Amino acid sequence: MRRLSRCLILALLPFSAFAAPSPSADKPMQQLIADFEAYNFAEDPFAASSNGVREALSRLPDVTPAGDARRKAALTKFQRRLDAIKPAGLSAEARLNHDLLEREVRERLAALDFDTARSPSLNDGGFETILSDNENAAGTSIRVQADAEAWLHRLQAAPGFWRDNMANIRRGIKTGFVQPKIIAQLIASRARKQADTPIDEDPMLAPLKSLPSTIPAPMAADLLGRGREALQALRPVQAEYADLMEKEYLPAARDTLGARSLPNGDAYYAWLVGYYTTTNLTPDQVHELGKSEVARIRAEMEALIKETGFTGSFADFQAMLRTDPRFYVTTRQALLEKASEIAKRIDDQLPRHFGRLPRLTYGVRPVPAEIEENYTTGRYFDGSPAQGVAGGLMINTSHLDQRPLYELPALALHEGVPGHHLQIALSQELEDVPAFRRDAYVTAFVEGWALYAEQLGDEMGIYRDAYERFGKLSYEMWRACRLVADTGIHWKGWSVEEARACFTDNTALSATNIQNELMRYVSWPGQALAYKIGELKIMELRHRAEKELGDKFDERAFHDRVLLAGPLPLEVLEKRVDEWITGQRH
Repeated sequence: MRRLSRCLILALLPFSAFAAPSPSADKPMQQLIADFEAYNFAEDPFAASSNGVREALSRLPDVTPAGDARRKAALTKFQRRLDAIKPAGLSAEARLNHDLLEREVRERLAALDFDTARSPSLNDGGFETILSDNENAAGTSIRVQADAEAWLHRLQAAPGFWRDNMANIRRGIKTGFVQPKIIAQLIASRARKQADTPIDEDPMLAPLKSLPSTIPAPMAADLLGRGREALQALRPVQAEYADLMEKEYLPAARDTLGARSLPNGDAYYAWLVGYYTTTNLTPDQVHELGKSEVARIRAEMEALIKETGFTGSFADFQAMLRTDPRFYVTTRQALLEKASEIAKRIDDQLPRHFGRLPRLTYGVRPVPAEIEENYTTGRYFDGSPAQGVAGGLMINTSHLDQRPLYELPALALHEGVPGHHLQIALSQELEDVPAFRRDAYVTAFVEGWALYAEQLGDEMGIYRDAYERFGKLSYEMWRACRLVADTGIHWKGWSVEEARACFTDNTALSATNIQNELMRYVSWPGQALAYKIGELKIMELRHRAEKELGDKFDERAFHDRVLLAGPLPLEVLEKRVDEWITGQRH
């Protein structure tokens, strides 16, 4: 899974049954894109800084209702300008940009209408962890004094950022738009832990602890001291936030779990299903698809158990996998080394399967200690070519008896390469694609691709034995169970225990991983649906291309076709691949 991210892009279909337009017809669209990206960089300093806008390194987002009102007015104006441009008169690429941007603007407006800012934290992260996450403390590259000053400005702005989010949370309490109690307890615990963290152990101070030698020692000491002062000023506000969560939010938190129990909950969850999957599937259709995938994968798992020679039941095999010491390491470093070895074996095979590879590298890193307790087993942290920051394959090194080695190959394929790092880094390096498309987090595409990458591990020879192949099937089953569990919780009114059954009955996932995953689904409705939906579409397109092209099918060219336009909604991706198939026939 990629880290918590920016707005998603959904899109309607463009394309090509039109007369060839003149180049001048594209100019209004080009100007609109330039204006939108200037607006976007002004509103989203994280997107701006990752694209090399150095000034943005000192800013934090404006999350106030006034900021939302300003964004709604601006987006409405962009919507009117888009409506005034007739797609039929544009070139194919400009038409694609038009439809993608039109969908992006529409979805941002919908999110503003649902006022999602009222719930800015999830079970494993939120506004309060953003400065220690990814493109911030964990990924900030300080090369000159101005970079350090910019980071200090962010730290000095943090108290206001905390208070603005706290005001949004209180609005959520007032309007009943709150997390369930089981999630509120996790957020409250994390908030108190943050408030009590010694200053010198705070990850937000890390960028100022390893300044380059080009910054004179007295200046480096001054910068570090000012960083400590900024965090000292933040601590009382963090304590206020912890008090808010414990004394106001917890008593107001929901006893129910499902998003349908929120105000306007039916419409909200139905929108989330479309938002994350980029389809018109209903929650009930997604639920049934999940059940059919569970049955299919379970049959493959049963066949693989027989291949190992194991003679017990499915439950006995699960118990053996969860307890046999040969599948576990006893130190955090050993787990990182195992993941690193697998990552390099995957790197070795990439040129056989991909025509274009990214220039940006990635590293294998531990999940930061301050968030590891309620964090998933692994995740990808974006790099930034503009800032000189590598991508990160993040491995959760806590609870080592719950981190089986037979799952590591699938995890590395998904979060590293050819999954998230390869796809995201290639997108970041596209030169003729607007930034709003390069940076898009179209969940069904991004996560669907990463799950497809797990399946590629078979072709690449990464799974070395039946246990690792079972780990791959267990991970695929995990994503199938998500379809069942997410819709079960948020649409059908299931309890956590009802949702848990799919995972305990059908996967080799550890109890800790299952619990963390369930809390994620409860706190973040709809997002987990995108993985299987996206993977099934990419696999469908791959099989279609193989069948129709026969000996002309080129796997490397197919992968390039899928990846080299940036993240796309699934309908747009299908059109793009179908056009490629037609072109390959001739």
